[in-house]
Amino acid sequence: MKRGWAVRRAGFWNPADAADFVVLDAGDRHRRRITFKGERGTEFLLDLDEAVALRDGDGIMLDDGGIVLVAGQAESLAEVAVRTPLALVQLAWHLGNRHTDMQVVGETLRIRRDHVLEDMLRGLGARVTPVEAPFDPEPAAPHGGGHDHEP
Repeated sequence: MKRGWAVRRAGFWNPADAADFVVLDAGDRHRRRITFKGERGTEFLLDLDEAVALRDGDGIMLDDGGIVLVAGQAESLAEVAVRTPLALVQLAWHLGNRHTDMQVVGETLRIRRDHVLEDMLRGLGARVTPVEAPFDPEPAAPHGGGHDHEP
């Protein structure tokens, strides 16, 4: 079986060169070791040194020289827009305070559909629009060890 040993990030390789592609939702794209079968039949073992958050457009390097494109599966999302950059930062803070996975797309935020969060965002002045798109949430910040709360 072929082995996927490294990841080329989107923008650093040409997707037209892909030998195959896999379609994965955001939850299935944080991996270290798993067997995949591409849409064109390529079977391979993803075998990385550590878990990696694969993003839409990344390429998995195979030991035979081929590359498999990672395609983000469209998911049910809410796109959040406001009038000012400051308002966008404030909404991002509220979502982060609730440990909500979030993606920054231009001057908007995207989250998974959640009627409670969507109502909160509307109450804070946001325009919330349902969209179907691949979801690439921002990487989570590491917990612990980064700062001290003691005086």
